[in-house]
Amino acid sequence: MINNQKDPLFILIKSLSKSEKRQFKVYVGRVGVNTDSKFIALFDHINKCEGLDEDLIIRKGIVTKAQFSNLKAHLYKQILISLRLNPLHQNIRTQIREQLDFATILYHKGLYKQSLKVLEKAKSLAVEYNENNSAVEIVEFEKIIESQYITRSISSRSDELTREATELTNKNSLTSKLSNLSLKLYGKMLKTGYVKNENEHNQVTSFFEQELPTYEWEVMGFREKLWLYKTFLWYAFTVQDFLSCYKYSKKWVELFHDNRSMIAFNPVFYIRGNHYLMESLYLIRNTNKLEQSLLDFEKSISSDKFPNNDNIEVLRFLYLHNNKLNLHFLKGNFQEGISSVDEIIKGIRKYKDRLDNHHIMVLYYKISCLYFGSADYKNCIAYLSQIIDNKDLKVREDLMCFSRVLSLIAHYESGVDLHLDKQIKETYKFLIKMDDLYEVQKELIKFVRKLGYIFPNQVKEELKKLYKTLKLYEDHPYEKRAFLYLDILSWLESHIEERPISEIIKEKS
Repeated sequence: MINNQKDPLFILIKSLSKSEKRQFKVYVGRVGVNTDSKFIALFDHINKCEGLDEDLIIRKGIVTKAQFSNLKAHLYKQILISLRLNPLHQNIRTQIREQLDFATILYHKGLYKQSLKVLEKAKSLAVEYNENNSAVEIVEFEKIIESQYITRSISSRSDELTREATELTNKNSLTSKLSNLSLKLYGKMLKTGYVKNENEHNQVTSFFEQELPTYEWEVMGFREKLWLYKTFLWYAFTVQDFLSCYKYSKKWVELFHDNRSMIAFNPVFYIRGNHYLMESLYLIRNTNKLEQSLLDFEKSISSDKFPNNDNIEVLRFLYLHNNKLNLHFLKGNFQEGISSVDEIIKGIRKYKDRLDNHHIMVLYYKISCLYFGSADYKNCIAYLSQIIDNKDLKVREDLMCFSRVLSLIAHYESGVDLHLDKQIKETYKFLIKMDDLYEVQKELIKFVRKLGYIFPNQVKEELKKLYKTLKLYEDHPYEKRAFLYLDILSWLESHIEERPISEIIKEKS
């Protein structure tokens, strides 16, 4: 039985770099008895193979069927221990936890004074980097020790520890409430999408104002401010207030620039903050600022001082290419964008075990838009088919909607219209099934429904009618976002004026 993609052990071993594999061998080889162990034989076998074939491993005599599950679990644990010891995976959080472990050992040996010294060092580190959860745990441990190790300063010490515990607990409580609200807003957006009318806007705003905790800006630290900006950002995204998206994503990035040490400590949050800043600039169509932000971002994450690990490597690939594609769309540089498609597909294949299905489909959609803008309808249809035929795409119904509409238009444009009537019916049925359609989508449904009955000499007049109708929604607060998925207005203009779509978009830019 071969199980490649879903087996955690197989994926973990294949994710190891050469240096990590070498360190693992050194780590397990420190004890001579391990050199011929079964778990090392299993590691060597998986490392050389392209798949995890359980039957083959048992036939080779590496392990019996009854032992296989336990041996895999043991090997998995040993690899994680080895990685934990790797200097590349050491950071402030691991240092704090390590100091806490050392203090615990000293405490159990009755060496209270030494334990308190280690805890004081760990606490200073935790407070400096806003690791308030760890700081609370350390203070609570200090209380336990102080209650057993009596010193002359016990009265002032107890007051100090009580004050520290209260301050840290209040900060943690605020952070927790803000992160909960941020997550709820994100969940609402995934479930019901962006607000579509004034009523939905009022409901989300009412929910946000009720759930937003009270806070005092003067006593807030880095982490509390970060979660505050994230919360306001998700609210702004949900209600389609893209200027506020720009405002709070900019504050998010500036918070890191004002606290430079936090960039290396929280590189993922820094990368995501920059991504949302660039996404916001795309949504408000500010080409110049997006281009500059992209240059600044690429320079920052390419620096030797910037942390680098597998997770950051994936995020760097994902967000750089996403925002570069957005810039191509704003500028109408479709041919220039196509030159990067091979690199993007190569990256998707390389990181397929670490990229979720949704992000891959978004990249496919953007690639298809590049080909559509370059009038390469064959490749456009090919990439859209991978989205339309994907049965595992559970979220982003809007992505599926516009993929189907763009595919229909691409078929129409390419002249490959043998089965166009069938595709029109399928697209129409899909759009009808969608809940709470935008007005733009409703107008597209009407157009799609009668597309098969329009005579060639009537096409231009019908396109003008559709353009006139959709143009009314271009600056509508709840409808304008639809035009960012599919620049239907520019496509209509290109047909009405009989000019390339790229030329139309460049003029707008």
